[in-house]
Amino acid sequence: MGRRKICVITGTRADYGILFQLIKKLKKERSINLQLIAAGMHLSHEFGLTFKEILNDGFKIDKKVEMILSGDTPTDISKSVGMGFFGFADAFKDLKPDLIVVLGDRYELLAAAYTANIYGIPVCHIHGGECSEGVIDECTRHSITKMSQIHMVANKVYFKRVHQLGEQKNKIYLVGGMGVDNIKNSILVKKTQLEKDLKFKFKKKNLLVTYHPVTLEKDTAGEQFQNLLDVLSEFKDINVIFTKPNSDTYGRKIIKMIDDFVKKFKNRSCSFTSLGHKKYLSVMKNVDGVLGNSSSGLLEAPSFKIGTINIGDRQKKRLRALSVLDCKPSIKDIRKSINILYSKKFNKKLKLTKNPYGNGGASTKIVKILKKIDIKNLIKKEFYDY
Repeated sequence: MGRRKICVITGTRADYGILFQLIKKLKKERSINLQLIAAGMHLSHEFGLTFKEILNDGFKIDKKVEMILSGDTPTDISKSVGMGFFGFADAFKDLKPDLIVVLGDRYELLAAAYTANIYGIPVCHIHGGECSEGVIDECTRHSITKMSQIHMVANKVYFKRVHQLGEQKNKIYLVGGMGVDNIKNSILVKKTQLEKDLKFKFKKKNLLVTYHPVTLEKDTAGEQFQNLLDVLSEFKDINVIFTKPNSDTYGRKIIKMIDDFVKKFKNRSCSFTSLGHKKYLSVMKNVDGVLGNSSSGLLEAPSFKIGTINIGDRQKKRLRALSVLDCKPSIKDIRKSINILYSKKFNKKLKLTKNPYGNGGASTKIVKILKKIDIKNLIKKEFYDY
């Protein structure tokens, strides 16, 4: 019997960073023939051609799926999903994987999962069962769950939710958070080297800002993000490092606003299309907190025992540690939250932070499961009724 062909699909810099340790471990397994598909943002000049990072890490990309249009309107995103169906159909036809692995809730993966079902290829979904009610990713994530045969979840709450969606318990595995696993297994860049790489000096106070559009709200991206920038302009003693948003609806508006802010405050701010997974975590380790609405502020930042200011509804109902400060996207609330983040009382509480996504080891657990599970009998699944 030949090695089982397991195909990992990555569509953004973010999911690749989280999947890195798993890809690394799958590559080393003699019983597994690793296949890798890079799609979406990885192939876009505008978003940094991050497929090169994958190659620089020593991985072979077996197929590339182009599916990003040069626009961010609902029409552009919808058409990008359609392009994904074309691309994944050709990729699966050529690669003939025994199983595909997808992580999270992006529209690129929705196209991949549905195409795999048409081909009769089982899907392993990582980080299902989570909530983020402010964005379209919410329904996308649960849709991918229903198109998947194996589920790797990060917390008991998410295990219960995937089961609630009709999935059988014996196909749901509690493995913990992938982001935590990545932190535990990565050799991060030292501060002095990081400053050289970024061409930017850390001051006494530093914040990492990662903000994405709230895709289920129309025309709020500019106004809400401007409130954040207005507050940051007030705190002249805080250095700001921006990472730019993904290819979401209306994301380009935010990108332009970041560029304008950095141009105006170039002595204390900088921005990056993509830091890469190792530098992103290294920056997180060296700042006082994460500011914005990215899932990384909830999934990874608590492991560094730093604060997170989570703005608005994008991550609504996602599990959070005591290090997370939720605030409304108003100038008043954002200002208040930054003051709390730097208060002695809050910093004392940070020392007690425990990450609800576990203590690492997720990728090792997933590899063990993928090595042993009976792939042949996965594609037909029974709906669980309560």
